[in-house]
Amino acid sequence: MAKMNYRTYEPSYGYMTEKIRNAYISTAIDKKILPSAAYRMHDIVSLFAPNNPSKPIQFWQLYSVLGPKRIVAIIQNFYRRVYQDEAWFRRVFARVGHERYHVRTQSAMWLEAMGGGLKYHGAEFRLNFHHQHNAFQLMNEKGAERWIKLMVETLDTSQNYMTRDPRVRASLNTFLGYFMDKYKEEFGFQTTSVFVPNNAAVSQK
Repeated sequence: MAKMNYRTYEPSYGYMTEKIRNAYISTAIDKKILPSAAYRMHDIVSLFAPNNPSKPIQFWQLYSVLGPKRIVAIIQNFYRRVYQDEAWFRRVFARVGHERYHVRTQSAMWLEAMGGGLKYHGAEFRLNFHHQHNAFQLMNEKGAERWIKLMVETLDTSQNYMTRDPRVRASLNTFLGYFMDKYKEEFGFQTTSVFVPNNAAVSQK
């Protein structure tokens, strides 16, 4: 794959971008996915995706690659599936708001985490409140498995929004897998489904 040039979209920090980035790096160091010096490696901590195709795109760099429209389009694809799904799953979302509401709020969270600037007002408090009070009925194995199934279908049918860079899908999978692991620990459930492929491990040279 040829060297890329990802300076089309100018990224910036949001309310929780840096905190999410640092929490992921800490976890990835523990799992030997990132080296212990990751916090000092520009290609990792930068909000700009590395142009070298041999280096993975971290999920907080995705905005610099995709920009806002592609990210929102992926979310729209997902919620179309949610609102066409079985009643037990769909009505948890419908009780909170209409499809456009969920597209707007989920897009804001993704944009924030991916380097798209100040989008998700309320930051982690808002995110935690949503899962503990609005979506608690789905924070279990059954709900998570269905969510993962629909999201994998979404990503499989959203390749035209991911550019031709295969690192984008791996980065999205890493992003989703990180948060799903976080929720499994917080809410005490397990899943058998996974998001693959993930970002390759980075070695320290």
